[in-house]
Amino acid sequence: MLKTKTPLIEENSTHDVIKTLLYFDTFKYPITSDELAYYSKFKDTEIKSVLKNLIKKEVIYSNEEFYTTINDTSLVSRRKKGNLKAEKTFEKAKKMSAFISQFPFVEGVFLSGSISKGFLGEDDDIDYFIITSPNRLWLTRTLLILYKKIFLFNSKKYFCVNYFMSSNALEISEKNRFTATEFVTLIPMSGNGIYNSLKENNSWVLNYFPAFSKQNKVSENIKKNLVRKSLEFVFSGIIGDYLDALTMKITKRHQENKFKKFKLKDFKVAFKAQKHVSKHHPGNHQKKVIDSLNISIQEFNNKHQFSIPLEK
Repeated sequence: MLKTKTPLIEENSTHDVIKTLLYFDTFKYPITSDELAYYSKFKDTEIKSVLKNLIKKEVIYSNEEFYTTINDTSLVSRRKKGNLKAEKTFEKAKKMSAFISQFPFVEGVFLSGSISKGFLGEDDDIDYFIITSPNRLWLTRTLLILYKKIFLFNSKKYFCVNYFMSSNALEISEKNRFTATEFVTLIPMSGNGIYNSLKENNSWVLNYFPAFSKQNKVSENIKKNLVRKSLEFVFSGIIGDYLDALTMKITKRHQENKFKKFKLKDFKVAFKAQKHVSKHHPGNHQKKVIDSLNISIQEFNNKHQFSIPLEK
């Protein structure tokens, strides 16, 4: 006898598909069924069945191979335009990643943000997620920021370095749909096996996206040039320890003084100035996305008589 899906499983898979679509709709970004399968807890066959049913009920919309909860056909052309821009910009991002990897104590360089999803809007920057050697995160960060300020005239268009982690503390503290999505879309550009360690320390993302366990991503090995080797030698001892502690202290004080408008709870999410992690997100994008998603869920539930749970 053929096994039939229980109502609970069918309801859960439907909720999962809708919530995923609503999440990407906060970015006005329609996605394919293959992308849905990557961001889902359910099998591809179940997802296609759910999509067919939801389209029939006119709860979601399809245009070409893309799906969305927003009835706006222009979103597909917007996505394709952004995909093309990201593709054209990728080579520049690759070269910049290789350049960043030659700064002292850099152990891993990853593309994050919009470009890691294969999309670049008109005003989007190229974001980099950087892993450093232990006890040298702040020294490395300061050197990169100084380079941006002096040689790029503080432009972050192709050089947005706003998230650093130390290789001996690789677990991401905030665990939610936003951080999980950002994590599974990271593109490793440089690093001698550090990506595997990053995955091992963040297995919690599988609670959101089980399909991620099947993904294998490789990066270029970092070959240290003479300048990097020399700088690491100079800053390997007590001088490096002092400068690392000093630059962390200065940055933390600057953030606390400049962004006093933030509530303490929000500040702790948007900014981190700790020994093994640096995060500088003045736009507090994480909170905005989760809040926007929950508003969309509530509106969707009210309009279509669903009971999709809010995101925590």
